[in-house]
Formats: sequence, structure tokens, C-alpha cells
Amino acid sequence: MPQADRRHRMRTRHASAALAALLSAALLAPPAHAALQIEITSGVRDPVPIAIVPFAAAPPADGSLDVAQVVQHDLEGSGRFKALPRARMPGQPTRAADVVAADWKNLGSDYVVVGRVSALPDGQLAVDFDLVNTLTGAHVTSQRFSGPASALRNAAHKVSDVVYQKILGVRGAFATRIAYVTVEGAPPAQHFQLIVADADGENAHVILESRFPIMSPAWSPDGQWLAYVSFENKRSGVYVQLVRSGERRLVSARAGVNGAPAWSPDGQRLALALSGSEGAPGIYTLDLATQALTRITDDPSIDTEPEWTPDGRSLYFTSDRAGSPQIYEISAQPGSHPKRITFEGNYNARPRISPDGTELAMVTLDDANYRIAVQDLQSGAVRVLSHGRLDESPSFAPNGATLIYSQREGNGGSLAKVAVDGLTGQTLKSEEGVVRDPAWGPFGP
Repeated sequence: MPQADRRHRMRTRHASAALAALLSAALLAPPAHAALQIEITSGVRDPVPIAIVPFAAAPPADGSLDVAQVVQHDLEGSGRFKALPRARMPGQPTRAADVVAADWKNLGSDYVVVGRVSALPDGQLAVDFDLVNTLTGAHVTSQRFSGPASALRNAAHKVSDVVYQKILGVRGAFATRIAYVTVEGAPPAQHFQLIVADADGENAHVILESRFPIMSPAWSPDGQWLAYVSFENKRSGVYVQLVRSGERRLVSARAGVNGAPAWSPDGQRLALALSGSEGAPGIYTLDLATQALTRITDDPSIDTEPEWTPDGRSLYFTSDRAGSPQIYEISAQPGSHPKRITFEGNYNARPRISPDGTELAMVTLDDANYRIAVQDLQSGAVRVLSHGRLDESPSFAPNGATLIYSQREGNGGSLAKVAVDGLTGQTLKSEEGVVRDPAWGPFGP
């Protein structure tokens, strides 16, 4: 077969796969809504035993939210902690001074979390908590988080973050947010939603609704904006939207494909996959202030799915220029030549870089299944982390310890999380429909 014909067939096959990935949301069914339900699928063999004692409440201002239950849900959901049942607790202290360490140690708890919610004179709520090590009797930390009543759940997540970091030495990401897309109905009468929720799937808010496909949400570095692709004008367009107010604007509606937006680390540019009226997609950068467009790749192959390096100097992207989809790196300056990054297997796509720049998550073809893998960029070693048939769209937590991704299950789909070390995992399912295209937001202020 002539080389040109072979490349044409590879591009056509990859283009078909890319189109299928872009439009697969349109082939899925039922409603998606409300909070996602967490199911722990794997955990460490010896989780840290901990007691999270019910916090003193501040009714009615606290809205009856059980702060300790939120903290327990976070920590046990991580797969690295095992909480003492409340029925076995020897008491319900709310301050470190009231904790008799030996009593809790005898029940097998290495740590105890105690706390209280109180109403402040300005109408806000304060959450104070203490962490005690029962093995040593040491008072590990005390902290206060305050804010409006509407932020009480977020304060509970911040408590979880501190406990997680103090015990495991890794910054927690419970007080962060995720964005994802849901699909309701069957073609041609479909309903799409772009949703933002807490990292545990609770507190979900619809950001955009449409009867046309929405895909590829991406967070700005400050967590204030989302970029995404919408087909609301019956063609692909890239929008940016202020999450808090809903203010949005169309930033790319050029002829052909407008896809795969990725924010630069300084928040001033988007990397995009654009095709023009003819030809295969290539990688471009778009200055959001000036609308200046810069072409980064210039090759007859399909170049798509850009991802910035943490320093903003380079981009990773997927290309079939070697005959099958593989991941490359290229300088963000025009005229540069790409360097191939992946070599294992004949399909590696959708690159996502860890916050510290040391690991690259991707979708890889593993034993005839599409799964999530991570490659160590220094050694080149690849670890397959997921076990599904069609796993897609990996996104790192801002602490780099966990990945969220979507998994297809028959005609449905859900989200899943897996630790980068492969030891823990959980599924986030909607009771009513298809959930896909997750993006994990950055740390908040």
C-alpha cells in the first residue's frame, strides 16, 4: 500500500474515532441529575483508624448539616481511612481538652476529630475543630473556618483537607470542585447539562443547559471560568463562562472543528484544536484579550487534545503522524518541532499533566480495552490504573494524588476516581443517567 494511502486511511480512522468521541454523548441516554452517589471500589489494606465525633451544632443557622458526617464521608471515601461507628464511641467531646486519649486508643482509633459549629455576631458561622493523636496523646492541630451558612459544607470539606494532610502528608482536595456533562433522553430529543459540584458530587449546580452537545469542559487556573465546546449553533464553538455569574462569550467559531480548549497556566490563552474549512485539526493558541491566533503545529496529520505544561512553555497533544494516535510535546512558540512522548502500544491519547509536571495521564489501549494510564515522564514507565472497557477523559486532582475519569457501561456512563498509586478507587454514579467529560478544578483561595 502506498505510504500516502496508508496515512490517509490512518487519519480517516482516527478522525472517525475522534468524531465518535466528540459525539458519543449524543448516543447516550437517560436523565442525569442531583448529587452523584459514591461507591468505594478499592481501598488500602490497612486504612487509618479514626473517630470523627459529632460536632456541636448551631441550630437553626447550620441548616441541620452534620459536619462530622461530611468529614467522615470524605475521609472514608478516599479509601485510606476507617471511621469508628458512632454507636461505639465512649462519649461525644467537642474540644481536645475533653478527649481522653486512652479511651479512644482502646477502641482502636489512632486519631480523634472533635469540633463545634457556632454562630458569629455578624451572621456567619464558624467551624472549629481539633485533631488528637490517641497513640501519643498529642494535640495535632486546631483550626477555624468561617463564612456564610451557605458555605458550611465547604468548611466541612476544609476540615477533611487538613486532617488528610496532617495524617498522610498530602494536601487534601475535598474542598475543590469538579465539572462534568450529563445527557438526558435519546436522539433527536436530547438534553445536555454542564454541571459544577463539590469534589464528592454533592452541591451540584447546573451551569449551562442545551439541546445540543456540550463537551470538553476545562477550568481556568483561578477556578473562576470554564471553557467548553458547544454545538448550540449547529456547529462547534468554544465558549468561556464565568461560573459564579453565568456570564459567557464565544471565543472561537471558525470554520471546521473548534475543539479541546485548554487554559494556559497564566489564564491568558487557550490552546485549541482547529481544522479550518478543510484539512485535519491542528494545535493553535488563542490570546483571549486580543483574539490573536497562533498556529503551533503544521502537519497533514490529525493533531488534537492540547495540554499545557505547568510552566506554560510547551504543549502536549495527540497526533497520528506516526500512523497511530500517540502523544507528543512541542514548544508553545510557532515553528517548533514536536517530540514523541509515548511509545508503548499503538494507542495513547488525551494527555493530562500532573500539577507537578512529573507524570502524564492518558487513555491507552490495553488488552483491547481503552483504559486510564499514567506515564512517569523521567523514566518512561507506564502504569495502567483503570479496569474498564471504555474509560475516557482523565483529569488530575489539584494535589496530583488522584485522577477522575469517565467510564462507559453499556448504554450508560459514570465517573470514577483512582489514586495515582493505584491503591484506592471509587465510582460516582448518577441514579438517573449518563455522566461524562469530568474536569477537576484547582484549589480554592
